[in-house]
Amino acid sequence: MTDLVLVTGLSGFIASHVTAGLLSQGYAVRGTVRNKAKGGRIIEALSNNGIDTAQLELVEADLGEDTGWKAAVKGCRFVQHIASPFPLEAPSSREALVPEARAGAMRVVEQALGAGAERVIMTSSMVAMMGQAGRGKHMRVTEDDWSNPDWRPLTAYPVSKTRAERAVWDYAKAQNVSARLTTICPGLVFGPDLYDNGGASLAIIKGLFSGQFPVMPRLAYPIIDVRDCASLHIKAMTRPKVGGRRLMAASNTLWISEVSAILQSAYPDAKLPAREMPNWLVKIVGLFDQSVKGVLPDVGIFHEADAGYVSSLTGVIPRPAKEAVLASAASLIENGQIKLDS
Repeated sequence: MTDLVLVTGLSGFIASHVTAGLLSQGYAVRGTVRNKAKGGRIIEALSNNGIDTAQLELVEADLGEDTGWKAAVKGCRFVQHIASPFPLEAPSSREALVPEARAGAMRVVEQALGAGAERVIMTSSMVAMMGQAGRGKHMRVTEDDWSNPDWRPLTAYPVSKTRAERAVWDYAKAQNVSARLTTICPGLVFGPDLYDNGGASLAIIKGLFSGQFPVMPRLAYPIIDVRDCASLHIKAMTRPKVGGRRLMAASNTLWISEVSAILQSAYPDAKLPAREMPNWLVKIVGLFDQSVKGVLPDVGIFHEADAGYVSSLTGVIPRPAKEAVLASAASLIENGQIKLDS
């Protein structure tokens, strides 16, 4: 009998690549969407990329409601909980995203483990690890690092990811089921936008090409290609020693200025930014711009992922960040989201 895997938020960037990998490896997939009619677009996109979708079904379920989740997890050997609220505009309230993120994660995890799922893989983020005072200019992020959601500089998204992941681990430990839970914490997720649903990280690539960032804040994050991130999610279902672990999805770290330089070298006729904004000016801009405010705690800090243990546990060796950057740009140009001057 074919193993069934639930993938929440199927139409998202990471989730669609996870789904493609699962289907290609012979799994059946049940994917949650908020609206089945709109969700049908992702089935078409997968099919157009050569993925056999005969073993894919869509069900409606909303993280903010109980309805549908018991049926969604029924019969699933594994659950990939990838969906999470991510606003287009950062809310001013630090706790604004917490209720939906935390309650949604608890709904899925409780229902999945209660229904007998062998393992639940939950997508968190490295923002649930990095947000803490006293990092210095170079932070080597480890599996044991946690953001402090009460630290005032943190904004809504990292607060929500931290509180949601903490809540799920607290529940798993209280129920003595930690071995059936694994969380994945990606850095910036680049890579090919095969299904025209690229996430927030790809907005950085588009912004560099479009002139949105005439000068760049001095920021440095670990980068992961979405294809490697998806492989990690899938391997985490069956690898024996990943239960109870937080796995960083991260390759090497690049400054945003290095990302721009890589793209400029590949596309010499494009007009990409070459200068960094002084840190003091970023802080002033952040007083008036919510999107800039969200990165203020990270300005000038080189974040490096101590992620060698992840390859040892899963066998997934992430490709270099440069490859992920170039794959992002190539696909965004191909699908028309980035237009080069002719």
